[in-house]
Amino acid sequence: MTGPHPTEPSSATGVPGLWTLIREDYRSHNRDWTLPGFRTLAVYRFGVWRMGVRFLPLRALFRIAYRAMFRHCRNVYGIELPYTARIGRGVIIEHQGGIVIHGNTVIGDNTIIRQGCTFGVRRIDRPGEAPVVGCNVNIGAGAALLGAIHVGDNAAIGANAVVLHDVPAGALVVGMPARVVECGNRAPHAK
Repeated sequence: MTGPHPTEPSSATGVPGLWTLIREDYRSHNRDWTLPGFRTLAVYRFGVWRMGVRFLPLRALFRIAYRAMFRHCRNVYGIELPYTARIGRGVIIEHQGGIVIHGNTVIGDNTIIRQGCTFGVRRIDRPGEAPVVGCNVNIGAGAALLGAIHVGDNAAIGANAVVLHDVPAGALVVGMPARVVECGNRAPHAK
């Protein structure tokens, strides 16, 4: 994912607006507005969108609303997704609980995230290094992606895998630390 942030309001660049992205997230989550994953993504999209509001008093009000909703998602649903992360289109947060996403993380389009996943730093002396995840990645429950790693498109991360190194496109990785057990041209996961 390069270029403008996926939720920046800019019709000149063809970047979709807030409501377009929320409708896409709604469809990705089987049109169920009650799902914590959908609600958290909607709050995330709002958090990114509010940064484009130029009238500062209005942005300040949106900031208060965003912070309250962010804390609700974090404390009630157990999904911590700050607006500074870069999240692609069609991402699915399949289950709630124990999901922590570092603010510098990049997650590509059509990625599935399950419960208990961590996208974070590997070393305390490098707090800005976070994972970059490609498109169509399937991430199993309890997986931890740590440090400045790159996960290629169409990869699959096994449940409870601890990923400390780059993952090639189309690979399946499992274990602690994760190792490649299958590499090839994996088809994108079915939605």
